[in-house]
Amino acid sequence: MWDKPRLLNWIANFLFALAVVLFLYALLFVVVHLPIFPMREVKVDGQLAHVNREQIKLIIAKHLKGNFFTLDLIKTRDAFEKLPWARNVSVRRRWPDKLDVAIEEHQTLARWGNIALVNTHGELFQAATDAELPVFYGPGDGVLEVTKSYSNYSQILNKAGIKIAQVTLSPRRAWEIKTNKGLLIALGRIDMGLRLNKFAGAYQSTLSQLNVKVAYADLRYPNGFAVRKPVGSKPVAPATPVKPVKAANA
Repeated sequence: MWDKPRLLNWIANFLFALAVVLFLYALLFVVVHLPIFPMREVKVDGQLAHVNREQIKLIIAKHLKGNFFTLDLIKTRDAFEKLPWARNVSVRRRWPDKLDVAIEEHQTLARWGNIALVNTHGELFQAATDAELPVFYGPGDGVLEVTKSYSNYSQILNKAGIKIAQVTLSPRRAWEIKTNKGLLIALGRIDMGLRLNKFAGAYQSTLSQLNVKVAYADLRYPNGFAVRKPVGSKPVAPATPVKPVKAANA
């Protein structure tokens, strides 16, 4: 090998180039880790109603380690996403010394039993709130289904001045609605929207005119529905004629 100058020159050039690369890498490593590129500002954007300044300060103090170049953006994002009300978080560096953080909060829609909250995307999250919210019940895989159905059912019943307080989806996919006035509505498993539309129309034109409280409405009939008054209530004659509705006394 020693009598092959071309091979020796190639090896020498290779070793020289490798040394230069290693030197530049070491130099860059040292420069990047010098305390001359600190993060001086963290800007947090988003319509924040629950994430507060103290929580943000705590995360910055505990998790923002390193300078502009060495800060781990993934760990930083994960730290912000651990906030109870944070749904999505994005972080990015902005030269020369800033970190931009964008936080999307959960928008609360309902409670999932007594174990979690439901956001408007049909996702469960853990947080605390004193807000008066409807309550959803259903199988574990039914959160999104209940959320979408609640939106449809609310639009229908709102026309009749009825507010939903509770929606229940059974394991057999049968639906029940409870209103804020204590009325329980059994929808069944088929044609729920059609049945509810008919009921809302009859309620607005007939039932709401009666001077009597309705405790239960069964909409699972093919050509109508049945209503039941609370136990012990006395019937009161309506002030104006009403369309006949199939009724079942308790």
